Amino acid sequence: MQPLNKTNLADTATEAIRNEILAKRWAVGEKLPNESSLSAMLSVSRGTVREAVRVLVSQGLLETRQGSGTYVLSTTDNSRALSMARRASLRDQFEARCALDVEGARLVAIRKTPGIIAGLRALLAERGNYEGGDPAGFIERDLAFHKAVIAASNNRAMIEIYDFFSLSIAETIAATLDKAIPEPDMQSHQLIVDAIETGSPDKADAAVRDFMAPILSALDRMLLS
Repeated sequence: MQPLNKTNLADTATEAIRNEILAKRWAVGEKLPNESSLSAMLSVSRGTVREAVRVLVSQGLLETRQGSGTYVLSTTDNSRALSMARRASLRDQFEARCALDVEGARLVAIRKTPGIIAGLRALLAERGNYEGGDPAGFIERDLAFHKAVIAASNNRAMIEIYDFFSLSIAETIAATLDKAIPEPDMQSHQLIVDAIETGSPDKADAAVRDFMAPILSALDRMLLS
Protein backbone atom coordinates (compact mmCIF):
# COMPACT_ATOMS: atom_id res chain seq x y z
CA MET A 1 0.00 0.00 0.00
CA GLN A 2 1.13 3.55 -0.75
CA PRO A 3 1.48 6.16 2.03
CA LEU A 4 -1.48 8.52 2.13
CA ASN A 5 -1.78 12.24 1.59
CA LYS A 6 -2.55 14.28 4.69
CA THR A 7 -6.10 15.27 3.65
CA ASN A 8 -9.13 13.30 4.79
CA LEU A 9 -6.89 10.65 6.28
CA ALA A 10 -9.60 8.48 7.81
CA ASP A 11 -11.62 8.37 4.59
CA THR A 12 -8.53 7.78 2.48
CA ALA A 13 -7.29 5.04 4.80
CA THR A 14 -10.69 3.37 4.64
CA GLU A 15 -10.61 3.47 0.83
CA ALA A 16 -7.04 2.17 0.68
CA ILE A 17 -7.74 -0.81 2.90
CA ARG A 18 -11.07 -1.46 1.13
CA ASN A 19 -9.29 -1.54 -2.24
CA GLU A 20 -6.77 -4.06 -0.93
CA ILE A 21 -9.59 -6.25 0.41
CA LEU A 22 -11.53 -6.10 -2.88
CA ALA A 23 -8.31 -6.89 -4.76
CA LYS A 24 -8.11 -9.98 -2.52
CA ARG A 25 -4.75 -9.13 -1.03
CA TRP A 26 -6.09 -11.05 1.96
CA ALA A 27 -8.41 -14.02 1.61
CA VAL A 28 -11.74 -14.34 3.41
CA GLY A 29 -10.97 -15.49 6.93
CA GLU A 30 -7.40 -14.20 6.80
CA LYS A 31 -6.13 -11.95 9.57
CA LEU A 32 -5.11 -8.41 8.67
CA PRO A 33 -1.76 -6.99 9.79
CA ASN A 34 -2.01 -5.37 13.20
CA GLU A 35 -2.64 -1.66 13.75
CA SER A 36 1.04 -0.83 13.98
CA SER A 37 1.81 -2.54 10.67
CA LEU A 38 -1.11 -0.93 8.85
CA SER A 39 -0.18 2.42 10.35
CA ALA A 40 3.37 2.09 8.98
CA MET A 41 2.12 0.92 5.56
CA LEU A 42 -0.19 3.94 5.20
CA SER A 43 1.93 6.47 7.11
CA VAL A 44 -0.98 7.41 9.35
CA SER A 45 -1.66 7.14 13.07
CA ARG A 46 -2.97 4.01 14.70
CA GLY A 47 -6.10 5.98 15.58
CA THR A 48 -6.74 6.65 11.88
CA VAL A 49 -6.28 2.95 11.11
CA ARG A 50 -8.67 2.08 13.95
CA GLU A 51 -11.32 4.41 12.53
CA ALA A 52 -10.89 2.94 9.02
CA VAL A 53 -11.27 -0.58 10.38
CA ARG A 54 -14.39 0.44 12.30
CA VAL A 55 -15.98 1.74 9.08
CA LEU A 56 -15.10 -1.43 7.16
CA VAL A 57 -16.51 -3.58 9.96
CA SER A 58 -19.78 -1.64 9.74
CA GLN A 59 -19.79 -2.25 5.98
CA GLY A 60 -19.43 -6.00 6.42
CA LEU A 61 -15.95 -6.34 4.93
CA LEU A 62 -14.09 -6.96 8.19
CA GLU A 63 -14.82 -8.42 11.59
CA THR A 64 -12.94 -7.91 14.83
CA ARG A 65 -12.45 -10.76 17.25
CA GLN A 66 -11.80 -9.83 20.85
CA GLY A 67 -8.24 -10.63 21.82
CA SER A 68 -7.45 -12.05 18.38
CA GLY A 69 -7.44 -9.31 15.75
CA THR A 70 -9.22 -8.19 12.60
CA TYR A 71 -10.20 -10.64 9.88
CA VAL A 72 -11.55 -10.38 6.35
CA LEU A 73 -15.24 -11.21 6.39
CA SER A 74 -15.99 -10.57 2.70
CA THR A 75 -14.18 -9.50 -0.45
CA THR A 76 -17.42 -8.26 -2.02
CA ASP A 77 -18.31 -4.61 -1.45
CA ASN A 78 -21.96 -4.36 -0.44
CA SER A 79 -21.64 -0.80 0.87
CA ARG A 80 -23.47 0.66 -2.14
CA ALA A 81 -26.54 -1.47 -1.42
CA LEU A 82 -26.45 -0.45 2.22
CA SER A 83 -25.99 3.19 1.30
CA MET A 84 -29.00 3.04 -1.04
CA ALA A 85 -31.13 1.45 1.70
CA ARG A 86 -30.13 4.18 4.15
CA ARG A 87 -31.21 6.82 1.62
CA ALA A 88 -34.72 5.39 1.57
CA SER A 89 -37.40 7.29 3.48
CA LEU A 90 -37.67 6.69 7.19
CA ARG A 91 -41.06 5.09 6.67
CA ASP A 92 -39.61 2.68 4.10
CA GLN A 93 -36.85 1.77 6.54
CA PHE A 94 -39.38 1.10 9.31
CA GLU A 95 -41.55 -1.01 7.01
CA ALA A 96 -38.53 -3.12 6.00
CA ARG A 97 -37.51 -3.49 9.64
CA CYS A 98 -41.07 -4.46 10.56
CA ALA A 99 -41.04 -7.24 7.96
CA LEU A 100 -37.84 -8.67 9.44
CA ASP A 101 -38.96 -8.25 13.06
CA VAL A 102 -42.35 -9.87 12.39
CA GLU A 103 -40.93 -12.95 10.69
CA GLY A 104 -38.18 -13.23 13.29
CA ALA A 105 -40.68 -13.13 16.15
CA ARG A 106 -42.87 -15.75 14.42
CA LEU A 107 -39.95 -18.14 14.11
CA VAL A 108 -38.80 -17.58 17.68
CA ALA A 109 -42.31 -18.36 18.94
CA ILE A 110 -42.01 -21.75 17.23
CA ARG A 111 -38.44 -22.43 18.38
CA LYS A 112 -38.40 -20.80 21.81
CA THR A 113 -36.78 -22.35 24.85
CA PRO A 114 -36.82 -21.20 28.48
CA GLY A 115 -33.24 -20.04 28.00
CA ILE A 116 -34.16 -17.87 25.03
CA ILE A 117 -37.01 -16.23 26.91
CA ALA A 118 -34.80 -15.61 29.95
CA GLY A 119 -32.11 -14.11 27.72
CA LEU A 120 -34.55 -11.75 26.02
CA ARG A 121 -35.94 -10.59 29.36
CA ALA A 122 -32.41 -9.98 30.66
CA LEU A 123 -31.60 -7.85 27.61
CA LEU A 124 -34.78 -5.86 28.16
CA ALA A 125 -33.78 -5.23 31.77
CA GLU A 126 -30.41 -3.94 30.53
CA ARG A 127 -32.12 -1.80 27.89
CA GLY A 128 -34.27 0.10 30.38
CA ASN A 129 -36.15 3.21 29.30
CA TYR A 130 -34.55 6.14 27.55
CA GLU A 131 -34.12 9.02 29.97
CA GLY A 132 -31.73 11.15 27.94
CA GLY A 133 -28.04 11.71 28.45
CA ASP A 134 -26.63 8.73 26.53
CA PRO A 135 -28.52 8.16 23.27
CA ALA A 136 -25.72 6.07 21.73
CA GLY A 137 -25.68 3.69 24.69
CA PHE A 138 -29.44 3.34 24.66
CA ILE A 139 -29.53 2.68 20.91
CA GLU A 140 -26.87 -0.02 21.35
CA ARG A 141 -28.87 -1.71 24.14
CA ASP A 142 -32.13 -1.50 22.23
CA LEU A 143 -30.54 -2.88 19.07
CA ALA A 144 -29.00 -5.72 21.09
CA PHE A 145 -32.48 -6.82 22.16
CA HIS A 146 -33.92 -6.77 18.63
CA LYS A 147 -30.88 -8.56 17.20
CA ALA A 148 -31.25 -11.21 19.91
CA VAL A 149 -34.82 -11.87 18.79
CA ILE A 150 -33.61 -12.37 15.22
CA ALA A 151 -30.71 -14.54 16.41
CA ALA A 152 -33.15 -16.75 18.33
CA SER A 153 -35.03 -17.40 15.08
CA ASN A 154 -32.13 -19.69 14.18
CA ASN A 155 -32.51 -18.58 10.57
CA ARG A 156 -28.99 -17.88 9.34
CA ALA A 157 -30.09 -15.89 6.27
CA MET A 158 -32.31 -13.62 8.37
CA ILE A 159 -29.54 -13.11 10.93
CA GLU A 160 -27.10 -12.07 8.19
CA ILE A 161 -29.63 -9.72 6.59
CA TYR A 162 -30.39 -8.09 9.95
CA ASP A 163 -26.69 -7.68 10.68
CA PHE A 164 -26.14 -6.17 7.24
CA PHE A 165 -28.86 -3.58 7.81
CA SER A 166 -27.98 -2.98 11.47
CA LEU A 167 -26.80 0.59 10.76
CA SER A 168 -30.12 1.40 9.11
CA ILE A 169 -31.99 -0.26 11.98
CA ALA A 170 -29.97 1.72 14.52
CA GLU A 171 -31.02 4.87 12.66
CA THR A 172 -34.69 3.90 13.02
CA ILE A 173 -34.14 3.47 16.75
CA ALA A 174 -32.43 6.87 16.92
CA ALA A 175 -35.40 8.42 15.11
CA THR A 176 -37.75 7.31 17.90
CA LEU A 177 -35.77 9.38 20.41
CA ASP A 178 -37.19 12.42 18.64
CA LYS A 179 -40.47 13.35 20.32
CA ALA A 180 -42.18 13.58 16.92
CA ILE A 181 -41.95 9.80 16.58
CA PRO A 182 -43.08 7.67 19.55
CA GLU A 183 -40.41 5.55 21.17
CA PRO A 184 -41.81 2.09 22.02
CA ASP A 185 -41.70 1.76 25.81
CA MET A 186 -40.66 -1.19 27.94
CA GLN A 187 -44.20 -2.55 28.07
CA SER A 188 -44.46 -2.79 24.29
CA HIS A 189 -41.13 -4.64 24.21
CA GLN A 190 -42.23 -6.94 27.01
CA LEU A 191 -45.44 -7.73 25.13
CA ILE A 192 -43.35 -9.06 22.25
CA VAL A 193 -41.50 -11.42 24.58
CA ASP A 194 -44.77 -12.43 26.28
CA ALA A 195 -46.28 -13.24 22.88
CA ILE A 196 -43.22 -15.26 21.85
CA GLU A 197 -43.39 -17.16 25.13
CA THR A 198 -46.92 -18.36 24.31
CA GLY A 199 -45.49 -20.31 21.39
CA SER A 200 -48.05 -18.76 19.02
CA PRO A 201 -46.53 -17.31 15.82
CA ASP A 202 -49.72 -15.32 15.22
CA LYS A 203 -49.55 -13.68 18.65
CA ALA A 204 -45.87 -12.85 18.12
CA ASP A 205 -46.74 -11.40 14.71
CA ALA A 206 -49.50 -9.23 16.20
CA ALA A 207 -47.28 -8.01 19.05
CA VAL A 208 -44.63 -6.74 16.65
CA ARG A 209 -47.21 -5.08 14.41
CA ASP A 210 -48.78 -3.39 17.45
CA PHE A 211 -45.27 -2.29 18.45
CA MET A 212 -44.69 -0.68 15.05
CA ALA A 213 -48.18 0.74 14.46
CA PRO A 214 -47.80 4.03 16.43
CA ILE A 215 -44.51 4.75 14.70
CA LEU A 216 -45.91 4.18 11.21
CA SER A 217 -48.98 6.26 12.05
CA ALA A 218 -46.79 9.12 13.26
CA LEU A 219 -44.73 8.97 10.07
CA ASP A 220 -47.90 9.04 7.97
CA ARG A 221 -49.08 12.15 9.82
CA MET A 222 -45.72 13.80 9.22
CA LEU A 223 -45.96 13.09 5.48
CA LEU A 224 -49.44 14.61 5.32
CA SER A 225 -48.59 17.73 7.30
